[in-house]
Amino acid sequence: MTGTATIFDTRLCELGEGPLWHPGRGQLFWFDITGNRLLSREGDNALEWQFDENHSAAGWVDHETLLIASETGLWRFDIATGDRKPVCALEADDASTRSNDGRADPFGGFWIGTMGKNAEPGRGSIYRFYNGKLRCLYDKVTIPNSICFAPDGRFGYFTDTLTQKIYQQPLDEEGWPKGDPELFLDLTQDKLYPDGSVVDAEGALWNAQWGAGRVARYLPDGRLERTVQLAGRHSACPAFGGSDLSTLFITTARQGLVSPNDAQGCVYQARGAISGQPEHQVILARD
Repeated sequence: MTGTATIFDTRLCELGEGPLWHPGRGQLFWFDITGNRLLSREGDNALEWQFDENHSAAGWVDHETLLIASETGLWRFDIATGDRKPVCALEADDASTRSNDGRADPFGGFWIGTMGKNAEPGRGSIYRFYNGKLRCLYDKVTIPNSICFAPDGRFGYFTDTLTQKIYQQPLDEEGWPKGDPELFLDLTQDKLYPDGSVVDAEGALWNAQWGAGRVARYLPDGRLERTVQLAGRHSACPAFGGSDLSTLFITTARQGLVSPNDAQGCVYQARGAISGQPEHQVILARD
């Protein structure tokens, strides 16, 4: 089965990433990483916040606050004022790396990947922020992506995009990795590069595939079930949103394209998709 996505927002992002549907506000947020921007919409109003460094991913803390990840740290971001306050450092002593893909987990934690600004091999890591502390889970990663979680919290997923493989990681009762990651999906024969992913309410994984102009839905056993095509060639990351969480939003990028047209770098939407999960709340610190 194949569907088609249409443009949701025409603002062009050099590297669109990190879409987040805030379930309490009913509002989509996303990033232009290399443009140092956070973008959003409230009805017909286009919103935008400019930073002085790369930002890439977010989770929601409460109605007024996001946790946002930058190249130097995790921050409390006040949506109304645009102010940000430091939560913890993230490779702040290394100016050659930045944050990339990230998502809140079902336990109130937040997973965030880092990478070299020029995708230098093995320069990145994947971290988890939980109960006020940041801990490295995996190192020697080149392009961390596809961070997402099964509805029951038993598994997380991630990829190093250049390997063309997505891994499934069993989790313990607090959301920490339990045992070694297991291969979930091998896309090497298809010559596809997995970028961001999200898991729907049925436990299927939707993966944006860089350079292929599509998002593909894989069932829990790894079988391809459907695809959504879009005009943005570099599909970067999907997120579910809308009033019933059945709209699939997809960020795209212009990065690396020769003479990109105005279809590249937009945010797309595909309506009537299978419902997603509500994005999980980030708990900054437990009592």
